[in-house]
Amino acid sequence: MQMDSVLGNFTTATIITSIVDLLIVWYVIYLLMTVMKGTKAIQLIKGIFFILIGRSISNYFDLTTTTQMFDTVLEWGFLAIIVIFQPELRRALEQLGRGSLFRKNGNGSATSEHDKLREAMVKSVRYMAKRRIGALIVFERETGLKDYIETGIPINGNISSELLINIFIPNTPLHDGAMIIQGDQIATAASYLPLSDSNKIAKNLGTRHRAAVGISEVTDAFTVVVSEETGNISVSYDSSLTKEITLEELDDLLKTHWNILPPVKEGGGLFARK
Repeated sequence: MQMDSVLGNFTTATIITSIVDLLIVWYVIYLLMTVMKGTKAIQLIKGIFFILIGRSISNYFDLTTTTQMFDTVLEWGFLAIIVIFQPELRRALEQLGRGSLFRKNGNGSATSEHDKLREAMVKSVRYMAKRRIGALIVFERETGLKDYIETGIPINGNISSELLINIFIPNTPLHDGAMIIQGDQIATAASYLPLSDSNKIAKNLGTRHRAAVGISEVTDAFTVVVSEETGNISVSYDSSLTKEITLEELDDLLKTHWNILPPVKEGGGLFARK
């Protein structure tokens, strides 16, 4: 009888309302994660989850001092989140105003398409290395590079060896700075990257190599550098620089480190514009 009275309190309307409420909350969380996925903020969110887990564990084992430390971090964390996530929050509100927050991603590229893009990349690097045309090409991986993309000139173009070469032709507006590759698209050119302060970088290497190491120190990006002085090809990832690699080695590294992400298509979402 007691169970019947408990079940009687849950009407069909109450159940439906609760389900809709939960779906809305989870969808909002999903949208926020989608907005932050392309930025360094996603790494900070992971750190917050670790803090919450640590607080729960310390409270479970009755670690008084550790629990107080976590409580202090969480108490001031709200203000820190507003300051740290300010660019992402602004971007989310802008996307919400444009209606682009509710759009979905399309399907990923096929393996054959990856082979064609890799072939075009190696062909352009071969051309530039032979003629000693300096180049700095950054490939976005898990950590988003939107903060650095916003410092450059938007390209949003399909990858081809001709376009890659033309962008780095000396004495042109886009020659200086870094090209950033997002999936199968050239996102931007002439972007500014952080320079590494590492004393392990040889003194005879220029700004391109130092920028390649710098971006690898703060993100998981993979970077290709063509030296303007020697024509040598170098790559940087995981805070390290590998110099004077062959085109065959470059092709193998691109297979491993170049992720072809699904392109973002206009429309297709529940609230997308027709």
